[in-house]
Amino acid sequence: MAIAGKPTVDTPKYKEPIKIEDQWLNYHPGDINFRILSPETEGAKIYTRIVKEPESYITDNARRVIQTLYFSPSDSIPDIHTINYEVNKFDGISYKSGGGDVVQINYSTDWIEKSFDGNDTIRLDYETRGVIYHELTHAFQLEPQGCGTYDGKSPYWAFIEGMADAVRVACGGFEQDFASDDRPRGGNWISGYRTTGYFLYWLSLNKDKDFIRKFNRSALEVNPWSFDAAMKHILGDKPENSIDSLWNEYQKAVGDK
Repeated sequence: MAIAGKPTVDTPKYKEPIKIEDQWLNYHPGDINFRILSPETEGAKIYTRIVKEPESYITDNARRVIQTLYFSPSDSIPDIHTINYEVNKFDGISYKSGGGDVVQINYSTDWIEKSFDGNDTIRLDYETRGVIYHELTHAFQLEPQGCGTYDGKSPYWAFIEGMADAVRVACGGFEQDFASDDRPRGGNWISGYRTTGYFLYWLSLNKDKDFIRKFNRSALEVNPWSFDAAMKHILGDKPENSIDSLWNEYQKAVGDK
């Protein structure tokens, strides 16, 4: 694990799944309806060989996501009754749809085939877990208020997509070495996805070990929500905790400035 943005040299790229904490072992994230809709594709055949018990696989990875987002089962966790998970052929990687207590996740057989390049089973499992961490974060994360819509540029959008990749990094679904190619260079805290995600992960290493959980909870506690207000709510209302100051500190720590 890289501390303070310094690269490590001995961290294996493909980490084992993180341990599920005792308090989450029996947590029910929802009923899993798993289906393969394109069984004739090579990707579906590969997935079937790699993931032997898909319902347990999805359930356990949901627990890993939830424990990264929340302190305890008594927190304000979205009450998901059903997770429909479908493996089918489409142009893309994966996406989450639906709302309320029913969540839909689709995973592309084309992407499975690409990820199995070189018949690398470990690489495929690593990628498949990483993708599901991202999508399941969308199922269970909280949503900030008063900060825009899912438009590809607003603070709301950056929160949603940044959190999904922050959880993916924290769970070991991207390399945790800040010098790795998994981390985009430059950008801005509002760039979303991995750019925002690695920043949030860095804050959890260097400012508050529970930062990701508190950042998620800030969606309930800060209204109208903004990155600056959330940072000061979590870390204290001081100049050094402004979003500009923290981003600049992060950029220097990881060598981008």
